[in-house]
Amino acid sequence: MLHLRVITPGDRSSAVVDLLAADPGVTHLVVIPGAARQPAGDYVTCDVVRESADGVLHKLRELGVETHGAIAAEDVELTLSAAADRAADAAPGHGEDAVVWDEIAAKTGEQTVLTGTFLALITVATMIAGIGVLLDQPILIVGAMVVGPEFGPLAALCVALLRRQPGVVGRSVQALTVGFLVAMVATVLSTWALTAAGLVSRDMLLAERPLTDFIWRPDALSWVVGLLAGVAGMLSLTSKKSGSLVGVLISVTTVPAAANVAVAASYGVWHEATGSALQLVINLAAIVLAGLLTLVVQLCWWRRVARRTGRGVPRQRADRPAPVTASRRPPRDAG
Repeated sequence: MLHLRVITPGDRSSAVVDLLAADPGVTHLVVIPGAARQPAGDYVTCDVVRESADGVLHKLRELGVETHGAIAAEDVELTLSAAADRAADAAPGHGEDAVVWDEIAAKTGEQTVLTGTFLALITVATMIAGIGVLLDQPILIVGAMVVGPEFGPLAALCVALLRRQPGVVGRSVQALTVGFLVAMVATVLSTWALTAAGLVSRDMLLAERPLTDFIWRPDALSWVVGLLAGVAGMLSLTSKKSGSLVGVLISVTTVPAAANVAVAASYGVWHEATGSALQLVINLAAIVLAGLLTLVVQLCWWRRVARRTGRGVPRQRADRPAPVTASRRPPRDAG
């Protein structure tokens, strides 16, 4: 269930309240006239089951609430209410499967910003993976996969492609491109520094590495794993299964492949660098393709559910990213 906080201008308040009151998935509706000061208007709060949240948010935006007021949404971790139970029973589908598109767009949109933290994390992850490649240590490779933040821009790219938002697509591609380039350059420099210090050598790269040589030897299974990881990653994001997302991060060799490119290039082993680069491209392409297809299937499924229950599902907006942000603060006035 989501808790909505809405600030609506007085001239639209009646339409907003009627909209919320008429939806069977909405409950705990509270209206405080004139309570809002910035922007000025009426303060309306309610709880809405996740199955109905996407339609409710879309209708509020059609009323212009986002332009002249504000809409905020946050998760309700616990609700003890018979009214909430009735709302859940009346809404179509299951909350566990529901997709709130504005929420997903807001969450993934935050991952497209090329910040210092993003660059630091992907650089550290790639350097760790570079050492793991030379030592043939899967533990270091797995650790690097978990640290790597690249799934955020990949998920944002999938959502932006579906919603036809070229600006978000461009920022996602920029974050991935710049992030991997910076990380690989830093890994080349760190490899040279470790070699000069006598801690690693070119012979370690050329030696038999049975536990990690899959990183630079892509095959048909690379596509299979990438596609499956893309499906699992998008499902974990839309259903808020963070534990599943960790498993996705461990299953794909994006950061390790980039690390192997850098280490092999630093020693001039170009055939291995080329194989690793191909592995990286395959995994990135497979994740995006599978993630996009997963979103399309979810969208079609919920439209079918809505048609069965006589309730429309909004088409994806292509004009701009959704302004709704998911708050991490615990709800204070939820039922």
